[in-house]
Amino acid sequence: MGRKVFVVGVGMTKFEKPGARDWDYPQMVKEAGEAALKDAGIAYSEIQQAVAGYCYGESTSGERAIYELGLTGIPIYNVNNNCSTGSTALFLAKQLVEGGLTEAALAVGFEKMEKGSLGAKYMDRTNPLDKHMMTMMELREFAPAPPAPQIFGNAGREHMEKYGSTKEQFAKVSLKNHKHSVNNPYSQFRDEYSLDDILNSKMVYEPLTKLQCCPTSEGAGAAVVVSEDFVKKHGLEKQAVEIAGMAMATDFQSTFDEKSCIKLVGFDMTQKAARQAYEQSGLGPEDMQVVELHDCFSTNELLTYEALGLAEAGKGGDLIDSGAVTYGGRWVVNPSGGLISKGHPLGATGLAQCAELCWQLRGLSEKRQVPDVKAALQHNLGLGGAAVVTVYRRAQA
Repeated sequence: MGRKVFVVGVGMTKFEKPGARDWDYPQMVKEAGEAALKDAGIAYSEIQQAVAGYCYGESTSGERAIYELGLTGIPIYNVNNNCSTGSTALFLAKQLVEGGLTEAALAVGFEKMEKGSLGAKYMDRTNPLDKHMMTMMELREFAPAPPAPQIFGNAGREHMEKYGSTKEQFAKVSLKNHKHSVNNPYSQFRDEYSLDDILNSKMVYEPLTKLQCCPTSEGAGAAVVVSEDFVKKHGLEKQAVEIAGMAMATDFQSTFDEKSCIKLVGFDMTQKAARQAYEQSGLGPEDMQVVELHDCFSTNELLTYEALGLAEAGKGGDLIDSGAVTYGGRWVVNPSGGLISKGHPLGATGLAQCAELCWQLRGLSEKRQVPDVKAALQHNLGLGGAAVVTVYRRAQA
């Protein structure tokens, strides 16, 4: 570990359905980036390096987007790590500061997406998920359903068969996150549903109904990441949030060799990244008050409880039944509404999670504020694959 690293400014756009708003990715980043800089109280000219994350776009889209904030000649890096792209941009910005290469870095993530389910864009080369899909098809018959809900739905089916979890427990994850989103003005959807509404919505892939799947979304998020010296120089101690631990892991041999749909959706890499982030921070899951995790599908939230150590293996269903993961419980998980309700513009998601947790730690989350937040946990997952787990805490005096 190198120097201490802090987030001193965050910003994001409202997440939108593709085509619902007349904008393009440069406007998205301008809105989120200017909000983050304003939050930090600094000018773009003080940013020394920047990292831009997106999945769909041409080369140097990151430069084109960040040019809306200023033209100062700084290094700008473009990153793509599937659905963990936003947190990957943040991870790289943190390393630049931690390693002493810069005093102030900007991480942005954005996505302008096409309508409908995700599909392959390049048909003349190896699909990066080919090993995942081939392993899944060895275990379960391929169905006429979109690949993403199919692979996460099969992980849910395996959990049901192995541990006795139920479709009602998965639906309760969605029930909770839709309810949380009612209080989030940045959320794509802000409607509350009953458990019957969720269970009876259109079946996408058993046990996943439409209201248990994240929507296709557009939007951007941004974070200003700085050193301790920068915090002191600019008098930002009251709003600085420390990145106390942050780790990324990619797939292990066990992802494919253990013939498990749960392993295929990143259980082992999430568990590894979480353990490293806890070790770095000196904190554990018991020290957290609020969690933003990657609920691309309701099944994945329940599995992630176990990978992050919020519940023992096989006990994720009991956790959602107990009310331990909402207001009044042990943790509040996805107070933003999560990907299921807030939306999932792939490159922006990790930075939107960062923004929510920084607001929570600073007491700025208004109606969705969790009481007395001292430490917060973030989990962002991309198949193919990478998992990034981050521990934030209030800056120490």
